[in-house]
Amino acid sequence: MPTPSPTDTGDIPVRFFPRFLAAALLICHLPLAAAAFDTTAKAAIVLDQTTGTVLLEKNADEPLPPASMSKLMTLYMLFDALRDGRVSLGEQFSVSTKAKNMGGSTMFLNELDRPTADELIQGIIVSSGNDATVVVAEGLAGSEEAFAEQMTAMAKKIGMTQSTFANASGWPHPYQRMSLRDLAILAQHLVEEFPEFYQYFKQSEFDYKNRSPANRFNRNPLLGLGIGADGLKTGHTQEAGYGLVGSAKQGDRRVIFVISGLDTQEARTQEAEAIVNWSFRHFVEKTVATHDAPVAQAEVWMGAEQTVGLVPAEDIKLLLPALNDEKVTAEVVYQGPVNAPITKGDRLAELVITPEGLPEIRRPLVAAQDVAAGGFTVKVRTAAEHLIARFLAGPAEAM
Repeated sequence: MPTPSPTDTGDIPVRFFPRFLAAALLICHLPLAAAAFDTTAKAAIVLDQTTGTVLLEKNADEPLPPASMSKLMTLYMLFDALRDGRVSLGEQFSVSTKAKNMGGSTMFLNELDRPTADELIQGIIVSSGNDATVVVAEGLAGSEEAFAEQMTAMAKKIGMTQSTFANASGWPHPYQRMSLRDLAILAQHLVEEFPEFYQYFKQSEFDYKNRSPANRFNRNPLLGLGIGADGLKTGHTQEAGYGLVGSAKQGDRRVIFVISGLDTQEARTQEAEAIVNWSFRHFVEKTVATHDAPVAQAEVWMGAEQTVGLVPAEDIKLLLPALNDEKVTAEVVYQGPVNAPITKGDRLAELVITPEGLPEIRRPLVAAQDVAAGGFTVKVRTAAEHLIARFLAGPAEAM
């Protein structure tokens, strides 16, 4: 198979693939080692939500017992019901005996209570109420079993491929599994889809009818540390260890992270704070290309011009290691020559960027200007050049 043809355009190498190779074109995504951070968590993922850059991952795709971190899926389902008007924040929910008898952390609900959706949200986030999750599940789906099926379906719908649910609370069950990448995806959806409800996650206290003063504090250990932390949910069981889905915002940047499998609460707190500090201090955001400055030229076939400029569809901002952000390689890849006519804004290529120590990044490149189809003279010249090239290449290359 012929190799892609390289051309030099400024500082960025360009590869174009001849048209007859288009069907065989396959560019593999090769994961690179994340910037050095030696996490003690058994599994972890750190995502810069602002740029979509994965800063760290460790066993991120392994389905694991999520403990109470899976309550975030229950909250997503409730927020979705609030958004489409199926329920309101002031709507009251009934409490079943099953909900009342839930063990572990609870709001201490009983069958006579009629908590509102607003109170249940606080009870799930702050009190980590297992009883509250069952109340929500039964109120929205009729039974917790039916709700768990809906949770699994919704998870698949929003891109969570390694998540299955057997209950609404995260109570240990062989079928209750989530990968840390899925938890990060879920956290990102909560941040981006429900800004009107996200403020609940930074609430520090809630005590339903003064029933549980010892359980009134939010378990998130990062709230109040002055590092921008404002969510999301802790989790702990003997099987899962100590975990946290966290998020923090400093300036224009937001970081989402998930850790799991820590041995103690103290270890979870220390690891979470270290990850937040590392994420903001170790990386800086840089604009590496703008939408109005061509980064390369693509060859044009049968056009009034022989080349067309390639520009990013929008400014490209990358998160780069602060101490060695000059170590970035990039190349332009496209199938060509590109047939004329070409309209400004047509997607023609990809810019493949490889920051040292971070995953490969791909961004689309579009035509910087219109290129009309060539007239008779262009067609004659192009045909002659093609014939001469085949003649000079010899019989083997001409086939």
